[in-house]
Amino acid sequence: MHTFFVVLLVIVSIALIAVVLLQSGKSAGLSGAISGGAESLFGKQKARGIDLILHRITVVLSVLFFLLALAVTYFKI
Repeated sequence: MHTFFVVLLVIVSIALIAVVLLQSGKSAGLSGAISGGAESLFGKQKARGIDLILHRITVVLSVLFFLLALAVTYFKI
């Protein structure tokens, strides 16, 4: 059981890394850090298309990663 959860954890980890690297950056240097935060906080535009899908996949994979890490620790021999 422990081996199964470890293998699943490695697969989810690699998938999470790939999905995070596929996402586009939200800021463009220092100027994006200063003005980009206000735009994303108060802006009317929501994420559309591939960015929204990648965000949702990231959330699901991160929850799976957390649960699998707990399961690996629980079933450790």
